[in-house]
Amino acid sequence: MPSLKSLRVRIASVKSTQKITSAMKMVAAAKLRRAQEQAEAARPYAERMERMLGSLAESVAGRDGAPPLLVGNGRSDVHLLVVATADRGLCGGFNSSIVREARRRIAALQNEGKTVKILCVGRKGRDQLRREYGKLIVDTIEEIGRPSLRFEGAESVAQRIAAMFVDGEFDVCTLFFARFKSAITQIVTAQQLIPFAVQVSDEAGESEAVGNGSMPTNAVYEYEPDEEDILRDLLPRNLAIQTFRALLENNASEQGARMTAMDNATRNAGDMIDRLTLTYNRTRQAVITKELIEIISGAEAL
Repeated sequence: MPSLKSLRVRIASVKSTQKITSAMKMVAAAKLRRAQEQAEAARPYAERMERMLGSLAESVAGRDGAPPLLVGNGRSDVHLLVVATADRGLCGGFNSSIVREARRRIAALQNEGKTVKILCVGRKGRDQLRREYGKLIVDTIEEIGRPSLRFEGAESVAQRIAAMFVDGEFDVCTLFFARFKSAITQIVTAQQLIPFAVQVSDEAGESEAVGNGSMPTNAVYEYEPDEEDILRDLLPRNLAIQTFRALLENNASEQGARMTAMDNATRNAGDMIDRLTLTYNRTRQAVITKELIEIISGAEAL
């Protein structure tokens, strides 16, 4: 049976931890509101640009001289996986779920005989992947959201990806991130960036919004200048915008996961304090009873 002193120390330690987790929950909740607003504000622009580029790409995909970012280089031997995670932990299974999906894709590509390269955006993804795939990691970009997540940071990542593609370092690029749905639900998403591929939503609500929105999917566009010139300008910009949108979704998902994890930790700490307090009271009562028995037994012996 533990001593009373050890139980008091343990209870004080858990109470201190509970104060920390409660404070982290409040901070994450404050950051979540701002991050959610930014992610939701970025969705319409990114989705409509992607939809417009998809319509534009259909008319030039079969032509000679189409932009490489649109049609690729004709090969699919080398795949670059951009794994976007957080730089910090204590956010539940947020980082692990993204890394798990990346591992699944790496294993599938290697079984097909493909060459895989990994670009990590965030320290936690690198820390988990380097244990098994350390030789595949080409670089790690850290602290991109410090002090705040801005478009310039996402644009630098997109420029790095585009430069690697121009240098022939890969054929296909896929970005892994967590799309924010709610504070307790984040959907791990794999989005192909190069060659350009239109993402089709699998949610009924979003599909209905596309069908009833102000910009139908079968809209006819007239372009000036010609499509090739527009694509050469818009495809690199779209690469940066889609990267920025993914990082915003990741940021909101991280804060939501951290708030949920810290709320669970605070509740668990409270339950542990109750159990330890009950054990402490029982132990204290047992000690008092033992001392009374010893006193009474001594008095009777006299």
